[in-house]
Amino acid sequence: MTSSNSLAFFATCPRGIEQLLASELTALGATVDGTTIAGVSGYASLEVLYASCLHSRLANRIIMTLGEAEQISDADALYKAAIAIDWPQHLNGGTTLRVDFHGQSDAIRHTRFGAQVIKDGIVDSLQRASKERPRVELQAPDVRIYAHLHRERLMIGLDLSGDSLHMRGYRLEGGKAPLKENLAAALLIRAGWPERAAQGEVLVDPMCGSGTLLIEAALMAADIAPNLWRRRFGFHGWKQHQETLWQQVLGQARERATRGKSALTASFVGQDADALALEAAGANARRAGVDQWLTLSRGELARLKAPAHEQRGLVITNPPYGERIGDVPALIPLYQSLGERMRSEFSGWRLALFTGNPELGHRTGLKAHKQYALRNGAIDCKLLLIDVYGRDERVARGGSDVETTGADAGISHSEGAQMFANRLRKNKKRLAKWLKRSETHCYRLYDADMPEYALAVDIYGSWVHVQEYAPPRSIDARSAERRLHEALGVLPEVLEVASDRIFLKTRQRQSGKAQYQRHSSSQQRFQVEEEGAKLWVNLRDYLDTGLFLDHRPVRRKLRQMAQGKRFLNLFCYTGTATVQAALGGARESISVDMSNTYLEWAADNFALNRLHQGKHTVVREDCFEWLKRERSYFDLIFLDPPTFSNSSKMSSTLDIQRDHVRLVELCMARLAPAGTLVFSNNQRKFKLDPQLAERFAVEDISRDTIDPDFERRPGIHHVFLINKKQD
Repeated sequence: MTSSNSLAFFATCPRGIEQLLASELTALGATVDGTTIAGVSGYASLEVLYASCLHSRLANRIIMTLGEAEQISDADALYKAAIAIDWPQHLNGGTTLRVDFHGQSDAIRHTRFGAQVIKDGIVDSLQRASKERPRVELQAPDVRIYAHLHRERLMIGLDLSGDSLHMRGYRLEGGKAPLKENLAAALLIRAGWPERAAQGEVLVDPMCGSGTLLIEAALMAADIAPNLWRRRFGFHGWKQHQETLWQQVLGQARERATRGKSALTASFVGQDADALALEAAGANARRAGVDQWLTLSRGELARLKAPAHEQRGLVITNPPYGERIGDVPALIPLYQSLGERMRSEFSGWRLALFTGNPELGHRTGLKAHKQYALRNGAIDCKLLLIDVYGRDERVARGGSDVETTGADAGISHSEGAQMFANRLRKNKKRLAKWLKRSETHCYRLYDADMPEYALAVDIYGSWVHVQEYAPPRSIDARSAERRLHEALGVLPEVLEVASDRIFLKTRQRQSGKAQYQRHSSSQQRFQVEEEGAKLWVNLRDYLDTGLFLDHRPVRRKLRQMAQGKRFLNLFCYTGTATVQAALGGARESISVDMSNTYLEWAADNFALNRLHQGKHTVVREDCFEWLKRERSYFDLIFLDPPTFSNSSKMSSTLDIQRDHVRLVELCMARLAPAGTLVFSNNQRKFKLDPQLAERFAVEDISRDTIDPDFERRPGIHHVFLINKKQD
């Protein structure tokens, strides 16, 4: 068994590194006959399989094939395939086991069901040979059985690994979103680290987190088997395990590690701004036995320097790349800073940049000469390999290795981005006098003025809220993403605001529940001012911020009209119109909405302005139903419904074009004889039904409710003053 490649195996791995794993297993002595998504198959001796469990830096699991079957379409066929294997040859009676089932068929749709059927086959087979019944143990079984069903083809095998081989045992303390160890090893191999380590080069990770890349690099350079210290593998529960052969393989690995450590000339430098992450990196390195070769220090990326007297080496890093679009603004300066430090400090080095957002990688201003597609869990990522050249060499190469202009200054702006910056400056200048005169602190600075940069940029005091209008399908998604990143890179410079004060969302047409869904759960609120009112805004968690900027003139008018009046605010949202009416002297108010979140927000706005909630109350109800039941009268009513809603909290759907007549009629029934209804909506193509003008006195004041910051979108809303006709 030890001298021939007689045992079939299947090795699993992260997607994207199958060829690397095939090469690694071949080097260990296996015969590879095929690769599939996230796996490699072939033949090997037991000695090689033992060695693979010990030495593989890339595999998740090494599975020894026990049986294969075709035409497995239902549970009965699955059971027969499982019981056909000679389990007493492989498992002891009374053993504890776990079955991991992967795949499905028309009749076998759940992995737990597939695992149960195979388990039943194993148990029945063993009970025929012994009265001892094996037990299922999910956490720490003696043996793990692996089964995979695809297109009615079944493979059942013994998992020789036990716990996944990426779990080396040293990483008990993790940083934020740490890389799995075998993915880190794959990045190092793709970056050419084994060859560079043999030359005694330096490896630097400027954002090292819990140190996974550094530790894997040191283990690799010192030829230390990644699972040398693991006490137990899956094969230890196998009935045919050969302990003498295993000890021989283990002894050879220890000898290799001893020689490798004595010959090691490479060095490893890790830096991070997070003190807790560095502490974790140090502890992990000590458990891995490589701490003596690592130099760890706390520092900001902007101050990164190359190790003294080192002319070349590898910088490899996995910076944050933002799983949510709102995280992107704060990350662009980080990538720009990385590019600047590489150009100024690391000429002649290689940068290996791993990111789930390649467009962020382009913000370094450096051009990758090679890139590899990989997966980090469910996230599609790329490893960008960049050879860094000094200024003289870049000039000699005609600047071909710098993607964008202005790179030597540390800020890279394309021609389009520069035009966007100029438009922002122009708008700031145009609005300056009005902003100063009106003391407006929350306003729209830019609203898709340039079609290529389809964004709305809103200022909320010292914060910036950016909405990206979703591009049509005819626009290339990568081009749109590139322009978005260019714009975000410009904003901190032009607006003189820190990148972490910029919030980004993608604006798409909303309807029904989507209008109220959270985008985040930060509960991060800021206090802003509007013409004497203090208001809470949340720029991160929802599509809308809590303050509709285009309605500023409408709120101003309500404040002017509210003195001594009883005020009703329908579809009140966060109560900002009620706040302005109350500050304008409304003697009492009622604000109606269906959302608990927004009504709580409204109550907080009332409290912020010291408005007595006994006089200013909120009601959670469908506005239609409330109006039908209410019998009191109001001097001033503000009706600002959504364009469309199919919320389950409403008795029926709302379409403002279809339903506005009924809504207005219900409001007018509750309006005092000399009162005024202010009716507003944001449907661009809205047309007021002529019958309303016949029955009531209607004045369209839409044009008078557009402040200078919304002059580019005069149809952004429609506003009508509606009064009862006097006899």
